[in-house]
Amino acid sequence: MTAFKVLIVDDEVDFLESLVRRLKRRMVDASGVTSGEAALEHLAREPADVVVLDVKMPGMNGIDTLREIKKRHPRVEVILLTGHASVESGVEGLALEAFDYLIKPVKLDELIERVMEAFDRRRVVGEIDAAEHGAGEGI
Repeated sequence: MTAFKVLIVDDEVDFLESLVRRLKRRMVDASGVTSGEAALEHLAREPADVVVLDVKMPGMNGIDTLREIKKRHPRVEVILLTGHASVESGVEGLALEAFDYLIKPVKLDELIERVMEAFDRRRVVGEIDAAEHGAGEGI
């Protein structure tokens, strides 16, 4: 498996810690934070390739966090994850260039598959950008 970094953002601490631990057991370089604000601070210090982002969080919600991530880190792929299915938030998230929108509970294998697909897209887009604009910014 190609090494890549995943940031999990969810205000449900038990879910967050369990998911990070399970991803690490699968050899995924995962870390977690409990808010949108913390996600932005984390990304400023430690880049991630893929962010798995809860939609419903107190303070900065997932959609607002997605908007800021795409503004500050346009190459980071974001997968929205929610326990509260909402067609509107899914459509809004995809319009803001989220890679995918998943409903909790999601099977770990399905989530890892989506994370790997998101990382593949990030890698390919980075290679295309590098070919079009020279060495410049890599992934």
